[in-house]
Amino acid sequence: MFDSLNLLSGKRKYLCGLILLSFISVICAAFSMTGSDDFNIARREVLLRRIGHKVLLQSGDSTSRVLPVKKIAKNEYQIRFENELTFQPDSLVNTTRRLLAKDPLARDYVVSVLNCGTDSVAYGYAISKSKKDDIVPCRGRKQPRACYMINVKFKPTGITTAKNGYLLGSLPFLAFVGFIFLRSVKSRRPLPSGQHTRTITFGSVLFNAQERQLIINKKTIDLTGTETRLLLIFALSPNETVERSRLQKEIWEDEGIIVGRSLDMFISKLRKKLEIDPNSKIVVIRGKGYKLEISS
Repeated sequence: MFDSLNLLSGKRKYLCGLILLSFISVICAAFSMTGSDDFNIARREVLLRRIGHKVLLQSGDSTSRVLPVKKIAKNEYQIRFENELTFQPDSLVNTTRRLLAKDPLARDYVVSVLNCGTDSVAYGYAISKSKKDDIVPCRGRKQPRACYMINVKFKPTGITTAKNGYLLGSLPFLAFVGFIFLRSVKSRRPLPSGQHTRTITFGSVLFNAQERQLIINKKTIDLTGTETRLLLIFALSPNETVERSRLQKEIWEDEGIIVGRSLDMFISKLRKKLEIDPNSKIVVIRGKGYKLEISS
């Protein structure tokens, strides 16, 4: 009994360790993408600064500075300028679309041009990966010279979404691993009481439950796990009727489903394996169950 319990405990520890290791591996793989994330963000900031540079040139300013790009929210950046400027909406739209096309994570974004003093929106538009969904109003109207800030807000995509998808996508795999190994543990559950008896003799049969073998007239016959558990119940109660409901309960209930035909099938298999010994046979007790009948 203790050997089987130790085996079961070892299986459970192995299962828990494997699932934990798989989960840690998935997390490490997902967060190893951080380096790529940092690189793309840095590249995006360079592109935004280049947008600011182009806006200044289009305004006729080739000497004043574009101030450092400021990240004002998780997916939102602000381009600021040293001096006042003017801009053409058409030129701004074309510049942002052309430069941000080089950003692999910039699929959809909204651009807002704000007045520095009031933070009111002087001009804005939305660009989508699908051009038919672009929203670009008031084109062709030159904006007056003033202090402006350009906010660019990106739709959350790319690395962050990939990480979440990677982690969520791994859950079915981990569940599958857990299911497979739990089934493996179940299939090795302890034998019924008496399994500590290494060899049981009845008729001309030597029944080794631990090795799952029958030895009849020096011939060795292998048994499956289910056949072993089933025959052990009979062998521990020779010449006694074993109710059908008891056999179904002890052999199949832990599997979550009881199928009557399964019992009949395994009884039939055991009968064929025992037929070499004329003194041992499993007989049907009509309306009650079965009996391992042993004659001297």
